[in-house]
Amino acid sequence: MSQTLPTRARVVVIGGGVIGTSVAYHLTKLGWTDLVLLEQGRLSSGTTWHAAGLVGQLRSSESGTRLVQYSAQLYSELESETGLSTGFKRCGGVTVARTQDRMVQLERTAAAAEAYDLECELISPSRAKELYPVLETEDLVGAIWLPGDGTANPTDVTNSLAKGARDRGARILQGVRVIGVDHRNGVVTGVRTDHGDIEAEIVVNCAGQWAKAVGALAGVNVPLHSAEHFYVVTERIEGVHPMMPILRDPDGYTYFKEEVGGLVVGGFEPEAKPWVAPDQLPYPFEFQLLEEDWDHFSILMDSALHRIPALHHTGIKKFYNGPESFTPDNQFILGEAPELKNFFVGAGFNSVGIASAGGAGRALAEWIVGGEPQTDLSGVDIRRFAPFNGNNQWLHDRVAEILGLHYEVPWPNRELTSARPFRRSPAYHLQATAGASFGSKMGWERVNVFAPAGVTPSLEYTWGKPNWLPWSAAEQRATRESVALYDQTSFGKLLISGRDAEQLLQWLCTADVAVAPGRAVYTGMLNERGGYEADVTVTRLSHDEYMLVTGSGSVQRDLDWIRRHIREDQHVSVTDLTSSYAVYGVMGPRSRDLLQKLTRVDLSNDSFPFSTSQQIGLGYATVRATRITYVGELGWELYVPTEFAVGVYELLLAAGAEFGLVQAGYYTINSLRLEKGYRAWGSDLTPDYNPVEAGLLFTCKLKSEIAFIGRESVEKARAEGPRRKLVSFVLDHPEVMMWGGELVLRDGHAVGQVSSAAWGETVNGCVALAYVRCRDGEPVTKDYLENGSYQINVGGTLCSATLHVRPPYDPAGDKIKR
Repeated sequence: MSQTLPTRARVVVIGGGVIGTSVAYHLTKLGWTDLVLLEQGRLSSGTTWHAAGLVGQLRSSESGTRLVQYSAQLYSELESETGLSTGFKRCGGVTVARTQDRMVQLERTAAAAEAYDLECELISPSRAKELYPVLETEDLVGAIWLPGDGTANPTDVTNSLAKGARDRGARILQGVRVIGVDHRNGVVTGVRTDHGDIEAEIVVNCAGQWAKAVGALAGVNVPLHSAEHFYVVTERIEGVHPMMPILRDPDGYTYFKEEVGGLVVGGFEPEAKPWVAPDQLPYPFEFQLLEEDWDHFSILMDSALHRIPALHHTGIKKFYNGPESFTPDNQFILGEAPELKNFFVGAGFNSVGIASAGGAGRALAEWIVGGEPQTDLSGVDIRRFAPFNGNNQWLHDRVAEILGLHYEVPWPNRELTSARPFRRSPAYHLQATAGASFGSKMGWERVNVFAPAGVTPSLEYTWGKPNWLPWSAAEQRATRESVALYDQTSFGKLLISGRDAEQLLQWLCTADVAVAPGRAVYTGMLNERGGYEADVTVTRLSHDEYMLVTGSGSVQRDLDWIRRHIREDQHVSVTDLTSSYAVYGVMGPRSRDLLQKLTRVDLSNDSFPFSTSQQIGLGYATVRATRITYVGELGWELYVPTEFAVGVYELLLAAGAEFGLVQAGYYTINSLRLEKGYRAWGSDLTPDYNPVEAGLLFTCKLKSEIAFIGRESVEKARAEGPRRKLVSFVLDHPEVMMWGGELVLRDGHAVGQVSSAAWGETVNGCVALAYVRCRDGEPVTKDYLENGSYQINVGGTLCSATLHVRPPYDPAGDKIKR
């Protein structure tokens, strides 16, 4: 140790890699200087030191791109503050395409860069060779050039961040191992180390591949698993110079960067080698590598020899096999643990830790200081995982697939195949027999689409129209014209009960939930900035009980959000009922006829109006029926106790034959909800979008005096006018397929990006939701929206599109209220 271990500190950061030092640096920059960083070895000695150090700026989302942009800016300026170089150089990056499918991805990448105002250029193979003279280009169809990309020296970045934190008062102690985490009444109180104990108000787990084990000390689930990760460093190569760009050849799984006149050659092989389980990681493990494995590396080396012919006669100086931790969905982990207040996690960076560290460290520091995220971090929020995601065997098998996804073509609707099936609906076997093609969400096996009889239910990935589109189109027609059955068991279901349940929900929800028992209310839950934390339906069951229904992936997040806002003087409990009930959606103009045949309850519009809920008998079973829809048709959601679930599904299938019942999947739900303009949390609604922008002011109780979280921000946004507005588009080209993420142009200028899209059978074209902004930053008006000419960049092709300020299908909502 370089200093004496203190007995207390406001913040303890565990882990002296690039993430931990970045969090410490940014906390001190925000004025929190009573901070101790503990590293069990020496700074950067775990995973950081053997990172490749690539800083590629463009990510799949705007929020992710902004994080990395900030990292690059920070690394370029840090030396002037600390006197220690980061080794950062903005050498640019070239990504090449061997196939037309890859080239479509690069076209989409370039369009996203335009949406984010990031410099990016589509280039020819010959231009790529000018930028990278040792490149073999004969088999290439194109490339992109990102001048802002760069590289950094991981150890130098870590030391520079550490010095910046230390200069502002942080204490950084090396050779101190955390062996326990103390907590009381659900709040962290400090850490125990092999050199003594430290009391603390905040503990931040940035322990890299040890983060899962450190989390376990606190009873916190951190789902990650280590995998072996390989690269080699070559001897000098003629023509390679210090400002040589990063080269990525994703079709060959490889990347290249300059190092001392030679090349670092690494990559992401399709099938990885998981390392030991998180609870079996060795200690000490400082500046260590694993054994060479040339057989496993051969797929990368063979590709590299093809792309850089000079490697055939270039020696290898060093083989690196350094373990790194990966999460089960290829996104890193940030945030306050739902299990323990004031215990934060920053870990699982999936080989993009250097690129992400600056932005992620700042974001986590802002979260700690501000009490909630200050930007949209939902894609990396620790609350996207549940306890079952921490199973080490499941993680072992999933990580073998995850590493290779870095350079796979990011196909629309791509489904992971490893460690499945995982969670299954009671009716899973009936759907499998009927030709279901299953996807996975929050571990649930969910029907995407049903194949016709005699057809294998396999999905083909493509940028164009997929093989399953006719199957979904048939399901869409059936829902609009007769009746369809959807298994929506994966919905999250939370029971909020107790004397003060109404008071709590009135504070959390934008809509007025002080309704009579048996009423269902569509509502948002916002943060203080007015952005969406949740998009839910709340049904009042009795005077002191509500059932909140949320998306499959939002259960842990919403559960945590609600629990955190229960005051000590309030009598409220929140219980996760997700696995207690199956949910079946019976949707379509003949849904009433079908269900009326099975129940004695009057389902007429007068007796069972829209947005109401009743307990009904259905055959021999008693279920909760809620008249609501996410597809824009007359219909009911049936909440069926698990023990009745198989029987009810069989009953609906048998009785439905005479009404033309079809089974349908989530691809169809997505298409129908987009035709109706229904929003989805995570794509159309995020913590950065408010109800004014999203067109959901009607869900806000602004005409009342009732306070709710974010109300002042919503009122301010309404008074100022929205700087962007969510609208619907229908593509004017029925032969073209959209998937989401496409660039929107108004009168030839970029004004937004498609948030979600799908084929709409009823409107005979692709239908989308997109936020449209004014180029001059002025408020978006109805006149502005309707008086422009719109195009959407679909994989490099500009297609005209028609804007709708109201839903393209049934804008008045007549069909759902009949």
